[in-house]
This record gives sequence, structure tokens and C-alpha cells, in this order.
Amino acid sequence: MDEKRDLDGVLRAIAEPRRRAILGLIATNELPAGEIAQHFSVTRSAVSQHLQVLKDAGLITERRDGTRRLYRASEITLGELRAFFEGLWSDSLDRARSLAEGSNGGGNGSAPH
Repeated sequence: MDEKRDLDGVLRAIAEPRRRAILGLIATNELPAGEIAQHFSVTRSAVSQHLQVLKDAGLITERRDGTRRLYRASEITLGELRAFFEGLWSDSLDRARSLAEGSNGGGNGSAPH
């Protein structure tokens, strides 16, 4: 990950369920804060704070359009996060495969008698 988007900061940002829901809303759509806030039963100020945490972590981008601020998920950071988790998953599968192959008694597939 980019130094600006350290992994710990990204993981802390997405640890909160509401922030993950916000990311889901703006994953493919650019939305203003007010429209994002309509999806939650918290104050607009609370949503703004969540947006700031996501922005600080590099998970979202902000674009000004006149007086509005539009938010969208950062494809770059989400791609890096996905690659990180895919790497973990791949390593885990490789270890599981090695363990399974090592525990079947030489690889002949027969059960011990």
C-alpha cells in the first residue's frame, strides 16, 4: 500500500460497520454527503465524521461541484486492499494444501490400516 494509505489506518477505518456501508453506497456511485446521510439513522454530522475517517485512510475521494462535495470510493486503495486479502487467502490455501499433502502418508491417497 502507498505510504499515505497505511494498512493499519485502512483496516481501522473499515472496522466500523457504518463506514463499510458508506463504502458500499459509493463504490460505484459518486454521492453528496446529504444523500449518503439519508441512508442512515444518525446525524449528518456523524456521517461527515465517518466520511472524514474514510478520506484520511485514502478509501474515498472528494470532489467539489459548486457548493456540493461529492464522494466516491477510491478504486486504487480498494484494489490494494483486495490484493492484500487475496494474498493472505492464497497463502492460507497453499499452507492448507501442504498440510493435507503431508498428512496423507506419502501422497498415495490410501488410508492407514
